[in-house]
Amino acid sequence: MDLQAVCVIWLRDMKRFFRDRTQIVVGSIRPITWLFFMGYGLSPSFRGPTGTQYTQFVLPGIVIMAVLFTAIQSAIGIIWDREFGFLKEVLVAPISRSSIVIGKAMGGTTLSVFQGAIVLVLAPLMHIHLSVLSCVESFAVMTGVSFSLSSLGITIASRMRSFEGFGAIMNFIVMPLFLLSGALFPLRGLPPWLYWCVRLNPVSYGVDLLRGSLLHETQYSPALSVGVLAGFAILMIASAVWQFNETDA
Repeated sequence: MDLQAVCVIWLRDMKRFFRDRTQIVVGSIRPITWLFFMGYGLSPSFRGPTGTQYTQFVLPGIVIMAVLFTAIQSAIGIIWDREFGFLKEVLVAPISRSSIVIGKAMGGTTLSVFQGAIVLVLAPLMHIHLSVLSCVESFAVMTGVSFSLSSLGITIASRMRSFEGFGAIMNFIVMPLFLLSGALFPLRGLPPWLYWCVRLNPVSYGVDLLRGSLLHETQYSPALSVGVLAGFAILMIASAVWQFNETDA
């Protein structure tokens, strides 16, 4: 792996993202809107097991929502580069394609963690105390989820030729991943089929870890959640590298 190539590709994605202020604003407004409307709208009908309010319960899930959308959407740059011929120039450069994938994945990870952090800073408004340890744990969880989902986005974008096709597939994947992650509802009392859908969703383990860091409430053991996320990350980056090696400009 060429470290310099990874850094250059990462830096390019950073510059492109931060020059587009609209993308930053819209990417922040969406999860914050969900947080306030869903949180305060359903709060009267929710009672947590330890007195947790719904706005507190749902905050970790909304943070993961911001991470999820940004991470997968960051891969749309591959289609953009293919459309304008830049991808062909990158592919003929004397660097390995795995370096390109790692650079894109790291770029998507950085951007999605940034968007997740914007939502996380609202935690004190929900009466959630952010200690140094909880912040470190939260950023570690966001990084793991972001890297996995950025790699998933690269896997999809490597085979797509149009923005419309990528958008359709992204919505088809993103919404089930989010809605079946336990981000919006507790797992107790669910029908068995829905319970197992949530259990089979790797994103639900990221939500659970983040909820454990912020609220000290978990459904799974931390070791299981970390293991699932690590396995998912390895699988997704391997898939992204394989798909990218098979693609052409």
